[in-house]
Amino acid sequence: MSTLSVPKFGTDGIRGVAGRDLTPEVALALGRAAAQVIGDSTIVIGADTRESCPMLVSAFTAGAWSMGVDTIDLGTVPTPTVAAVAAQLGFPAAMVSASHNPYSDNGIKLFGPGGLKLRADAETEVQDLYVKMVEGGHAVSASDAPPSPGSAVDADGAADRWVDLVVGSVDSSLATKLAGRRIVIDCAHGASYLLGPRVFERLGLDVTVIGAEPDGSNINNGVGSTHPEALCKTVVDSGADLGFAFDGDADRVLAVDGNGCVVDGDRLLALLAVDWAARGQLASNTVVVTVMTNLGFHRAMAEVDISVVSTAVGDKHVLAALDDHGYSLGGEQSGHVICRRLATTGDGVLTAIQLLDVVSRSNVSFAEQAAAVMETVPQILRNVRLERRNPDAAAVIADDVVTVEQEFGSDGRVVVRPSGTEPLLRIMVEHLDSETAEEAVDRLESAALAKL
Repeated sequence: MSTLSVPKFGTDGIRGVAGRDLTPEVALALGRAAAQVIGDSTIVIGADTRESCPMLVSAFTAGAWSMGVDTIDLGTVPTPTVAAVAAQLGFPAAMVSASHNPYSDNGIKLFGPGGLKLRADAETEVQDLYVKMVEGGHAVSASDAPPSPGSAVDADGAADRWVDLVVGSVDSSLATKLAGRRIVIDCAHGASYLLGPRVFERLGLDVTVIGAEPDGSNINNGVGSTHPEALCKTVVDSGADLGFAFDGDADRVLAVDGNGCVVDGDRLLALLAVDWAARGQLASNTVVVTVMTNLGFHRAMAEVDISVVSTAVGDKHVLAALDDHGYSLGGEQSGHVICRRLATTGDGVLTAIQLLDVVSRSNVSFAEQAAAVMETVPQILRNVRLERRNPDAAAVIADDVVTVEQEFGSDGRVVVRPSGTEPLLRIMVEHLDSETAEEAVDRLESAALAKL
């Protein structure tokens, strides 16, 4: 029996420390399992800039080829590029990336045919098969081997079509409106460092690029959407109108206004929702968010008669709600925004272009627009460490939560959920008065520690 650790699928594929959890053997098995379950004829593959990516791409590719499935290797590209190419070609896809995690981590996320999130049943089938392969010490029996292996398929220019898609998502007149406008983009030394700047330059913008010198070990290190301080300083120092910070695989984005203030995903989503609704492009006049979205967002949408649907945390839940009901816009506070009428997954660069489109139609600055679209309600997040993981931890203090919510009325709310991977109970409290929110968090933490 193999002693290899076998990462299981989480909210976005498998993830772990490269070389320890995510080994070539694991990637090989996953490539074979993916080829067998969703591969059909060809799989599109992309990767970010981590030093472990070539190793894992090679292993995954070998696994797919061993099952007779061809691959299209896009090289270093954002996750949404991989999804977009898969959508255009009708193939499934794989992205080797650990998103916003440190360089030492890596991951592999899978997309079903057409660049769609993998269905739950297909994900379970792939996981069961690949785990069996790894734990059994072999990847496939001889009887399952195809008559001939797969190979690399030449798809020159495939990634360029994503650039065309993003640029073409806005009216051609936008380039004239934005001509000469100064912006800064932070590529996090990650997957967007090659293609991202090209998109903005195509629109005639004066672009300053930072975080675009990857060395294999500096992805997300002091840059990108998880560390926007560098972008804030550059925007102010350069006198830019605004800036955008992407994460390691560029499926999410945060903005910085001309004053150097960070604009989070809630405000970005609110700006898009209001604009799309005014132009009749917000399907069912509804936007999809998660339970962690700020109460201020809900209040702002209610004021303009936009309905809000809340899901569990995770972009896959947002996407499921979008597709189940035909909605066109959704996202998370982290900046993971899904423009569903334009893409099959979150796309940081596409979101940034859509926001520039909003900015171009206003006579006021981006800073003024972002400040006016919603009033953030004080939000306190606290992780309560438990002795052991307890999936029922939230239920244990349910009565305490009800008491707090009754006291709050419409002025606040509470979200309590156990961590899916750590012995933590996550408590989120919002209230118009920050001191009231702090007191409530203290009470709920004390109740959790006393009862758990």
